[in-house]
Amino acid sequence: MLTTVPRADTIAAISSAQGVGAVGIVRISGPRALPIADLMFRGKTSPSSTPAGRFLYGDFLGSSEEAIDSGVLLIFRGPHSYTGEDVVELQTHGSPVVLGAVLSRALELGARPAQAGEFTLRAFLEGKLDLSQAEAVNTLITAQTDTARRQATLGLQGALRHKIEQIAARVTRTLAAIQAMLDYPEEGVPEEERIEPLLEATSDLNALLETARAGRLSTQGARLALIGSPNVGKSSLLNALLGYERSIVTPIAGTTRDYLEATLEIAGVPLILIDTAGLRETEDVVEKLGVEKALELASGADLVLVLEEGSEERGREGERGRGGEKIKALEDTRFVRVQTKVDLESVWSDPEYISVSAVTGEGLPRLREEIASRLLGDAARGEVWLSGERQTNAVRRALEHAQAALTLPDELASYELEEALLALSEVTGRNVSEDVLEGIFRNFCVGK
Repeated sequence: MLTTVPRADTIAAISSAQGVGAVGIVRISGPRALPIADLMFRGKTSPSSTPAGRFLYGDFLGSSEEAIDSGVLLIFRGPHSYTGEDVVELQTHGSPVVLGAVLSRALELGARPAQAGEFTLRAFLEGKLDLSQAEAVNTLITAQTDTARRQATLGLQGALRHKIEQIAARVTRTLAAIQAMLDYPEEGVPEEERIEPLLEATSDLNALLETARAGRLSTQGARLALIGSPNVGKSSLLNALLGYERSIVTPIAGTTRDYLEATLEIAGVPLILIDTAGLRETEDVVEKLGVEKALELASGADLVLVLEEGSEERGREGERGRGGEKIKALEDTRFVRVQTKVDLESVWSDPEYISVSAVTGEGLPRLREEIASRLLGDAARGEVWLSGERQTNAVRRALEHAQAALTLPDELASYELEEALLALSEVTGRNVSEDVLEGIFRNFCVGK
């Protein structure tokens, strides 16, 4: 396990992305980082005699003193480094062959291969980062949108830790008031010292929990399915949202017999748009399978656009009526109802529907706003979001304990508040098991 690996050793790994690039990086961290660099680098001065924060230019040497490549060596001395240890970074040309040879030489000289996330784990264990910041590092590396990047940057800067510390301070204030009341019952404690801080804490915890879905979707993305009767305009709307023709559009009902996927970003959420087969009763085996798949995809999507044509009578007998029955069977809060083809003469209106035209673009901005609102909710206005199930579960447990403390006698309330503080400390890693650490850092890339 990562957490049981002794930190007295020196680790090395390729820290740049896989594949060919202009520049590649090999990172070495630990007590022998500089001595190893001395043996594999040839320049005007040796790395160990160079002050921190400097860089050297020279050759990286193989076992027979031949030059593997020339490049730049950066020096970071502990504790003022990413890991809190002595660190050197060897920047070479980005050939996998060159990087492999440089790394092999570092391992020959006494370093061992770093495990996934081990550099960041060492930073956490040395107190350079708390656990929420460490998780933000991985989120930043894998960010697919600017929103995910922004949230990860806020986390890395300690925004979530600061919020958790504020909440913990309010819980602690209430706990201190209760304990003072238990120790000195004759003096009493003002209500504002016991209740008000805890009410503020529960309000903040609720607000944080409301960001969990937004945090998850901004990093993992969302699935958005388009469903409706044949020829209602699903493929046309998908193309209009994308801004290019991805799906085939014809006036023939049932053109889409299987589902089709395309990617899009709305409000910083990476979306997979799914164009599905039209919903209707059919004896065609292939089309029937398409309808069944459409219903399955709709039931598993994060959001569903339910399309109904504005130029057709609603609920009439025939294909659309039967399609409506299938949609009704799925109806839930994830539905956004859309009236299509409003560039034609509409024969009905309904305020619950967003009216759009894939031909003219009418209503598309409002539809995008509604998609963003339904996915992100009030979290879009928040400055920091929870990211991941671990943080969400810890905050939820802290809220449950804090709410319980509001209704219990002082002795029991004191216990609940202590449990709330323990749950909050899990977010920042002050109270976390080795198994949790192992699970977090296992998801990192090697070299970070």
